[in-house]
Amino acid sequence: MATFLYKLGRLAFRRRHIVALFWVALLALAGAGAASAPTAGSTSFSIPGTEAQKAFDLLEERFPGASADGATARVVFKAPAGEKMTDPDNRAAVQQTVKELSGGSEVASVADPYETKSVSRDGTTAYTSVSYQASGMELQDSTRDELKEAAQDARDTGLTVEVGGDALTTTPETGATEIIGIAIAAVVLIITFGSLLAAGLPLLTALIGVGIGVATITALASALELGSTTSTLAMMIGLAVGIDYALFIVSRYRAELAEGREREEAVGRAVGTAGSAVVFAGLTVVIALVGLSVVNIPMLTKMGVAAAGTVAIAVLIALTMIPALLGYAGRRVKPAGEKSKLLGGGRAARKAAAQGAKPNAGTRWASFVVRRPVAVLLLGVVGLGAAAIPTSSLELGLPDDGSQPTSTTQRRAYDLLSEGFGPGFNGPLTVAVDTEASDDPKGAVTAVSGRIKGLEDVVAVTPAKYNRSGDTAIITVIPDSEPSSAATESLVHGIRDAGAEVQADTGAEVLVTGATAMNIDVSQKLNDALVPYLILVVGLAFLLLIVVFRSILVPLKAALGFLLSVLAALGAVVAVFQWGWLAGPLGVEETGPVMSMMPIFMVGVVFGLAMDYEVFLVTRMREAHVHGEKPTQAVVTGFKHGARVVTAAAVIMMAVFAGFIGSSESMVKMIGFGLATAVFFDAFIVRMAIVPAVLALLGKRAWWLPKWLDRALPDVDIEGESLHTGAADEGSDSDPGDERELVRT
Repeated sequence: MATFLYKLGRLAFRRRHIVALFWVALLALAGAGAASAPTAGSTSFSIPGTEAQKAFDLLEERFPGASADGATARVVFKAPAGEKMTDPDNRAAVQQTVKELSGGSEVASVADPYETKSVSRDGTTAYTSVSYQASGMELQDSTRDELKEAAQDARDTGLTVEVGGDALTTTPETGATEIIGIAIAAVVLIITFGSLLAAGLPLLTALIGVGIGVATITALASALELGSTTSTLAMMIGLAVGIDYALFIVSRYRAELAEGREREEAVGRAVGTAGSAVVFAGLTVVIALVGLSVVNIPMLTKMGVAAAGTVAIAVLIALTMIPALLGYAGRRVKPAGEKSKLLGGGRAARKAAAQGAKPNAGTRWASFVVRRPVAVLLLGVVGLGAAAIPTSSLELGLPDDGSQPTSTTQRRAYDLLSEGFGPGFNGPLTVAVDTEASDDPKGAVTAVSGRIKGLEDVVAVTPAKYNRSGDTAIITVIPDSEPSSAATESLVHGIRDAGAEVQADTGAEVLVTGATAMNIDVSQKLNDALVPYLILVVGLAFLLLIVVFRSILVPLKAALGFLLSVLAALGAVVAVFQWGWLAGPLGVEETGPVMSMMPIFMVGVVFGLAMDYEVFLVTRMREAHVHGEKPTQAVVTGFKHGARVVTAAAVIMMAVFAGFIGSSESMVKMIGFGLATAVFFDAFIVRMAIVPAVLALLGKRAWWLPKWLDRALPDVDIEGESLHTGAADEGSDSDPGDERELVRT
């Protein structure tokens, strides 16, 4: 592989006009496709295999036009002090609001609170439920505007009016945070390279790659039903890895220049060595993202595949466009250790550096670790273990309006309902009873209602509502506890257990659904998929790393170190978002269960990114060892050349993710904090401390591989041994020959 990539890099360097034109044309084509594509319409959200989804499908079939999975809104009214909602003026204002809402084009039904008895016992609070034909992710902006305008008209009469429910669900805006992340990345790159031009290359190529990826997703959004969160994830990950991969190759190019090689030769060797690491690092990220399909949640699968496509584009751009741009830059990109004149470089600076040359920080740190490997290893493992302790009390759930900031109307509506009717009114359960196989349909439904009324934590059970054919009934159950509580989850399981008993007696099937039940089922599904996902992703990556490093212990150490960093990061998430530590400084207004998607999401994203650092850092060590250095010296050499780059890459990644901590959305805030923390733990504790300590302790045993396995594995030559033996150099003088050989390869 090193020889192939070496020739690819030289070819891109020489044919830079064609390469640059190709990528610019591809960006323009993707942009034109995105501009001309129809606006993304409905984004179906289904959770195959869950009882809640089965109930939704049943209600869609038996209650046509009822939009069982449609969005809902609750408009909550509170009378001024000393007044009641039953007063004539207040009653007229509420009924006028109901009339306004009924005229919406996507509205399925609006309930009059005075007819449905949705007025609190003290008479101070009332609410109307609005059902829509489309889900919360599919509603048009005009429909949401009509809802907000109706609420404002009611406020103008003197009532306190707030709106809750998923009808106001919108995708959080993250443009400002991305700009902050890019700005920090630019500063880090300038410090790393000491050159504005060299720093600009990774940023430029990353933006082009993300532009192509996001534009392609936008162009296909309508046809493939891709939500806006798909492009957000692709942008976040594509930007981070795009900068990192380009950073690795530019850094290696400058190191090759510092060794006295000509620019074309330096480009070829940079792509042949660092490019090999980029290819395998990219493969681990792709495996982790595509592996999300094992969860069997279509939306999550689409997000993973789309983000994986953007990562693949980032790899291809790093291997081809970076060499082309380095050809354009010429001598303006300085060898490693030199700064541009603008940033204090020049002939005098080079002379002073030569006179006072001393080991860099990476060399000094690695030398310290290999001298005291046991102490460093114990300190790192104990520290991460302590950070992981809160994980033992991890509670999973999905956010609801109760986790919103108190400044939002959704949270205020949630609180008004809790005060007026009890916390369970914010999460009613819908029980669907399929009596098609029952000899006594009404008797079966009556039995179900009776069983549910006898359960703990039940405040009310509404009379059953039958469909036209009379073979299906809907019962609404109001819990006594809030939707995200453990008591409500126990109630859902209790209703399902009671339903199983009723089915055994009467033949009627009982299914529990609704937003609360769906959240519980999604959390359980994600929880059940975590272990198979870990086995798949870590197993495939383990096999890949065996091929890369030709070792058993090095990949094993990489996987175990990753698990340590993820557990520690999850512990930090629990401490902040569940226990409330540092909640104030981080802007966490409401603590509660950790988002159920966090563990599997962190495993997928962080594993792929962590392997980037592992491959790049340890590849340098492997390269030094293959070329004859002793194991401990190879560790120091790897840090000498790679520590600065890996540090810069990690800081950039943390900056991109940490920018999302400022989001008002609790879910986005949690993801940003979790990923930034995981990158910090993995890059600076696992890869920078535990990895060199373990390799120093293992010595030559770190690179042990059974002979039979060594013969069976393909030789990918990621360390570029063929380049050092002169195999690549022999054909480097003939331009046409190189190109023909590349085509044959």
